[in-house]
Amino acid sequence: MITGSMVALVTPMDAQGNIDWDSLTKLVDFHLQNGTHAIVAVGTTGESATLDVEEHIAVIKHVVKQVAGKIPVIAGTGANSTREAVHLTKNAKEAGADACLLVTPYYNKPTQEGLYQHFKHIAEAVDIPQILYNVPGRTACDMLAETVIRLSTVKNIIGIKEATGDLERAKQILDGVSKEFVVLSGDDPTAVELILMGGKGNISVTANVAPREMADLCEAALKGDAETARAINEKLMPLHKDLFVEANPIPVKWALYDMGLMQEGIRLPLTWLSAKYHETVRNALRASGIRKI
Repeated sequence: MITGSMVALVTPMDAQGNIDWDSLTKLVDFHLQNGTHAIVAVGTTGESATLDVEEHIAVIKHVVKQVAGKIPVIAGTGANSTREAVHLTKNAKEAGADACLLVTPYYNKPTQEGLYQHFKHIAEAVDIPQILYNVPGRTACDMLAETVIRLSTVKNIIGIKEATGDLERAKQILDGVSKEFVVLSGDDPTAVELILMGGKGNISVTANVAPREMADLCEAALKGDAETARAINEKLMPLHKDLFVEANPIPVKWALYDMGLMQEGIRLPLTWLSAKYHETVRNALRASGIRKI
């Protein structure tokens, strides 16, 4: 089962916006060494919206090859075109990904029936475990609990990343799906509470800079050790909050650069973190114990 702390991995780039393969290798090693339970390659935090199809597939292949089966690799393969999502999902399977993460179609605003048919079609087209991904704040498309419950019985659809931060919504889903269906948080501040309610883990932005801490947090919550999990979460709360002072992944890429783990690179239309927020993010790293000075 896919469970625990799953990093929504950034895609490192150079100053011209080209993929920095050496830094990608360094980041994957960083997670393998620090207890991350799974890697999500080319999701929202990986700038999936601005990588072309060839780059998208190349990043998945690179991560799969380097991980070499040590932990699961989940490939982001969602798109607002069902045909494109099928194409990406097929290629992720061929690359050796363990599962795929499929965001709700953005911009074109499908109905709930359209969402059901979209995800059902992909699941029937590609025989690989698939995780739904609901993040209406980014997509302008909200997949309601009843649609998730309906999709939970479709072969190959094994779970959902529920990123609304709405614990009542998460409870609705948990109450309506089988115990085998994997409900994951996609919201770092509320992940502990979702796991304690019966969720199986968290797809995390914070884990990019605090992999060991997020792994410990998820392990404690999965064991039902609420006191330990909440204590870790409280310490990490400055990061949960301040890694979103500008649109993700702008702040987290700057934080990784500040930590010496990647170059100063991001792809338009996203821009490098505004100077006025540098100390805000650096102070969050300090307050969370990630940066010592």
